[in-house]
Amino acid sequence: MKLKPKRLNKGDTIGVVAPASPIRSRGHLHQAVKELKSWDFQVKLGEHVYRKHGYMAGTDQERADDLNAMFKDKTIDAIMVTNGGYGSGRILDLLDYNMIKQNPKLLVGFSDITSLHLALQKKTGLVTFHGPGVMKWNPQDFSSYSKEYLLKAISNNAPIGAIKVEDDKNWVDIIYPGQVQAEIVGGNLALLCASLGTPYEIDTKGKILFFEDWNLEPWMMDTYIQHLKNAGKLDDAVGFVIGECAHCDPVFHAGTGIYGCLSLEELFAELIQPFGKPAIYGLPLGHTASLATIPLGVEAYLDATNGKLVIKENGVI
Repeated sequence: MKLKPKRLNKGDTIGVVAPASPIRSRGHLHQAVKELKSWDFQVKLGEHVYRKHGYMAGTDQERADDLNAMFKDKTIDAIMVTNGGYGSGRILDLLDYNMIKQNPKLLVGFSDITSLHLALQKKTGLVTFHGPGVMKWNPQDFSSYSKEYLLKAISNNAPIGAIKVEDDKNWVDIIYPGQVQAEIVGGNLALLCASLGTPYEIDTKGKILFFEDWNLEPWMMDTYIQHLKNAGKLDDAVGFVIGECAHCDPVFHAGTGIYGCLSLEELFAELIQPFGKPAIYGLPLGHTASLATIPLGVEAYLDATNGKLVIKENGVI
């Protein structure tokens, strides 16, 4: 059963947690909090948000405790993560899903947070939001485009509508033409693969599969896509939306020449096109300066012939 969180209104309180890697600096987080407050929201930081445990923001228990606490806290209206990185998958069995189901709230994040999206959708039916972590909110990383789509997604109970591209900054490559309407699911490609064989495995049956990744050479993308194919996830899907994949071009390796010389476009033509299902690549839904926030688990319309994705269902109530 689909469970939708309440939309955010001015004056509402956002809880900020770090379920994956540690923050880059306190000053950076303070700047992000200041930005949130300028949007007329209140902010409460998780108890362990400044912790560091190797490449994670505290121990597994500390990170899980913070997320559970934010869902349980009646004064918190929405939850946003600081950043991705690594570690969300380590806390999935420490979350109180029954409590979360009784206290549905907005959750916004992407990249490593894909693990949380999948787990919450599987265990509670909660519609969650693939969008920027608050550490992206600085003049260098957070564009007016990103802000527009974030606020449209979390503060408006009408459907987001079409995901537009920024002029001269994005393009959309048509992998296979056609139209389809279905629920959209997905997230970071590597984390989607990591979910296979677990209680949180992604379900693509009759759904539009969205994925993105970054800093992977084409041969690495090939490996992950083949994994999904071998697991039947591409057969099950009715369409594909691939977000812009930053820093995923072939890399020159000294002594071996170009290793993995297929471009991403060529790779998608070989691996995705043969399914004969509507498919596009290049929307700003990944590790890029401009990132559109979209709800996961809602109806979307994919017009691959014209390179368009339209979110047809509201993600909040």
